[in-house]
Amino acid sequence: MFTNIHSGITMLQRIGIGILISIVSMVVAAIIETKRLKVAREYGLLDDPNAMVPMKIWWLLPQYLLAGAGDVFTIVGIQEFFYDQMPSDLKSIGLALYLSVLGIGSFLSGFVISIVEKK
Repeated sequence: MFTNIHSGITMLQRIGIGILISIVSMVVAAIIETKRLKVAREYGLLDDPNAMVPMKIWWLLPQYLLAGAGDVFTIVGIQEFFYDQMPSDLKSIGLALYLSVLGIGSFLSGFVISIVEKK
């Protein structure tokens, strides 16, 4: 072991690594979207909403792998943090509230996406 911590890294380090990986994922997604727009422009597909851009689906793999890895680090770190920092009588309530916040965030995300799609 490189550290004296049982799990290797602290909970906050795990959360920070997850956030850093998520930032890298967004940068990679921006680079790939720039490439997609360049290909669409080359083939004259920008004004056609039903057009299929001639790119392989494998271009999406790096950003999805990074997003998944970021979620693993962040969600596990936050779950450990809530479980460790809650009083023993409230641990189940703390985890339930944590999962409720994730669910509400998912609903809000879907709501925002549906609003953007209508405009």
